[in-house]
Amino acid sequence: MVDDVRPGSVGAGLPLKDAELTVTSKEFTEQLVLGQILGLVFEAAGADVLDRTGIQGSIGAREAVKGGDADAMYEYTGTAWITYLGHDKPITDPAKQWEAVKAADVSNGISWLPPATLNNTYALAMNQANQKKYGTRTLSDVAALSRKDPSAVTLCVGSEFASRDDGVPGMEKAYGMKIPPANIAKMDSGIIYTQVAAGTACTYGEVFTTDGRIKAMDLVVMEDDKHFFPNYNAAPEINSATLEKYPAIAGLLAPVTAELSNEVAQELNAQVDVDGDDPHAVAKEWLVRKGFIKEG
Repeated sequence: MVDDVRPGSVGAGLPLKDAELTVTSKEFTEQLVLGQILGLVFEAAGADVLDRTGIQGSIGAREAVKGGDADAMYEYTGTAWITYLGHDKPITDPAKQWEAVKAADVSNGISWLPPATLNNTYALAMNQANQKKYGTRTLSDVAALSRKDPSAVTLCVGSEFASRDDGVPGMEKAYGMKIPPANIAKMDSGIIYTQVAAGTACTYGEVFTTDGRIKAMDLVVMEDDKHFFPNYNAAPEINSATLEKYPAIAGLLAPVTAELSNEVAQELNAQVDVDGDDPHAVAKEWLVRKGFIKEG
């Protein structure tokens, strides 16, 4: 990264002066933006930053941090707990999920810093017209509607979500709903958003809570009021040797991570996916606007 940036509310005194740090991420939009945020904060604090964002697949980026080929990334607590650490059941409390992941990863040479409220998990969403028609706000409301008027609850979902334990079958069990197979349409994830926005093929659709299309299409996300879906809170995942050498990293990232919410993620993701902006430019504009860093 060769940005002309300097400290704003973070990075005063250039605590990373002369440090050479590598940031990484997975290949999808949100990860690219989060990876750029990391790199820009490190740059403003004085580091020379190598950009290795956009690694294909979760395991590649994770292994880069674990093995020391990269120093930092934003990772998701649920992904670490289930995919990397091999647990079958998520922990429903977000803070306890993070604490469990943090403790388990010590032996892997990975340090987890405090998480964001940004939680990129599954949800059901509907358009504004159908929300006004049916009045549902939570998944408990959807369950009640399915019992009262079964024909009203139709779903557009991906094929995996239709059969996975953390998808439709588990949701039905957790909320006491039974959706007839004829009411469930399986389709590509990209099509789901347009179908839900139209509101004719299905009333509800499977979405990811931080997807920029939620905001762009003015969809209403149903609250998971029984906390069925796993927590996928984003948190900085740092190579432990790097954090030991540069402990200032924790203080630099804490206020930035604290500002990362689902609403912020939807806004930043939409700038890339809907408006076509560059992830690096989106990350930089947000950090400057929030006062975390300044233009050089």
